[in-house]
Amino acid sequence: MNKHVLDYRVTNPKSGGPSFSLKNRIIRALWIVVWAVFASWTPPFMASWRRSLLKLFGARMGPGTCVYGSARVWYPPLLEMKSGAALGSKVNCYNQDWVVLDEGALVSQGAHLCAGSHNINDESFQLITKPIYIGKNAWIAAEAFVGPGVTIQDDAVLGARAVAFSDIGRGMVFIGNPAKFLRYRKNAGKQL
Repeated sequence: MNKHVLDYRVTNPKSGGPSFSLKNRIIRALWIVVWAVFASWTPPFMASWRRSLLKLFGARMGPGTCVYGSARVWYPPLLEMKSGAALGSKVNCYNQDWVVLDEGALVSQGAHLCAGSHNINDESFQLITKPIYIGKNAWIAAEAFVGPGVTIQDDAVLGARAVAFSDIGRGMVFIGNPAKFLRYRKNAGKQL
């Protein structure tokens, strides 16, 4: 289990107890204010400024990465973006666990990366977190949803508004809800 997630049997969130450690909650509160004041309004060309703010809060940001001002990153210390990766406008990166974007990975506008869920069979509704990995040159298209623990391999595509709760293999194109295999991406593995 993620070290920041507290045991529901002890904290009882159903009655108002916390789900995350105090340190996690303090960092997130500060982060929300800093992003709102210093980044959310900035134009696209200020990517290096937004990248600096994310690094300041613990994100691992490679050169040339871009997070749009309207994107939301839930917890910067659990975000890693390698060279040239991007989170587009209005992306919701709900990274209760690690979210890693490899080189050139693109998450388009309005997409949702959700690294947390709940155990629906547990009476305490325990929070469960699992990391998300988006491979090199993979593309998560507009308003798509990627669930906890999903790996989108290199050069793969998750189509617009598609929903992925299981892994997508290298160079594969998936569409729909639930996402289903459509075809292989042309030129997969080559610089696109």
